[in-house]
Amino acid sequence: AGTWEEKNLNKWATDRIKELLVTMGSVDFSGGKAEIAEVTRCSGDAFLVTVRNKKRVGYTYELALKVKGEWQIGGENKKMKCHIDVPEFSFGELDDLQIEVKLSEEKDVPQQDKVRIIKDLKLFLQPLREKLLQFEEELKDR
Repeated sequence: AGTWEEKNLNKWATDRIKELLVTMGSVDFSGGKAEIAEVTRCSGDAFLVTVRNKKRVGYTYELALKVKGEWQIGGENKKMKCHIDVPEFSFGELDDLQIEVKLSEEKDVPQQDKVRIIKDLKLFLQPLREKLLQFEEELKDR
């Protein structure tokens, strides 16, 4: 008979993900830059399971991020608020990470600029993935 022990790491994981993402810094684009202003939702489960003295970790999370940035639109710098949602990500699946981008304020913004801003915001995918990989490594060391 083996031993089974499960440890809930939700509080640590939620705090750590938020901490990592807020320190990401800004991402520069051809026509501006943006940064994560706030992690508005970070929900999920993280756990450590010990089975016969072997440790296994896992997690499943969802994120909603508030992003603020500045873009060159029609010859002037315009501040924009945007949202990035990460519908779901889990242990070992960060290569398949998907993000959804929404603009909060789109009045007075021409369609071609909206398309460009959304495309720019998709550049957050790589630095986001790197921060979440760092989180995964730290989780493994717990």
